[in-house]
Amino acid sequence: MTVREIALHPIGVIRTPFKTKYGAPRQPATAVEKTVGVISLLEGSNFDQALDDLRDFDYIWVLFWFHKNTNWKPKVLPPNGGRKKRGLFSTRSPHRPNPVGLSLCKLLAVKGRTLRIENPDMLDGTPVLDIKPYIPHAESHPQARAGWIDEANKHSAPPFKVSFTPEVRKLLGELEREDHREVMNYLTETLARDPHPHVYRRIKVLSDGTSVIAVKRWRFKFSIEGSLVRVFGVVHSKEKEVRS
Repeated sequence: MTVREIALHPIGVIRTPFKTKYGAPRQPATAVEKTVGVISLLEGSNFDQALDDLRDFDYIWVLFWFHKNTNWKPKVLPPNGGRKKRGLFSTRSPHRPNPVGLSLCKLLAVKGRTLRIENPDMLDGTPVLDIKPYIPHAESHPQARAGWIDEANKHSAPPFKVSFTPEVRKLLGELEREDHREVMNYLTETLARDPHPHVYRRIKVLSDGTSVIAVKRWRFKFSIEGSLVRVFGVVHSKEKEVRS
């Protein structure tokens, strides 16, 4: 018998500093700076009792719903897989037939129906579907093969160092706190990984040999100088360029 429909009901919601995709890390372990997320479980279902004994675990699996994703494709272009498309199910792409997410997060505290976790990679307001304890002896397999990811890691270059000129830092410092965090995290993580042109990273090479990356409503100009990426100019969609 084929099951055609399954009803899922969120058990709570997570609050994080990440309002858009630009600020959220690719995985919990890749966060540029430590952040804290707060999971609040719903009232009326005895979830406070369901959390008994969980505080003695260091890590938990958080299952959640990518509530802002509405489409998917069978082949995707992962950020770390070069220029080759991969089968969706061999990737962690958030765009899936059923947009269910799974993240391993450090558990900081449990109080009532609230959990505090370190370095979440979910957007603020993400619905939480389930919570499970991480069990090292059952779930840790350090020698397990990771397919194309092993091959990509084998040939990957060391990360680039990303620097910002004083003028760019000044402009970034004037942004609202939310924008500042998201833009800085996205620029640092993306350019350190690979500053070369890529459709998903919204990077283009300009006629003068420098490059530009689009982040939200800004365009950041940068140059690649050996292993250094120097961000030297900023263009707001409605303003003149600021550069040094």
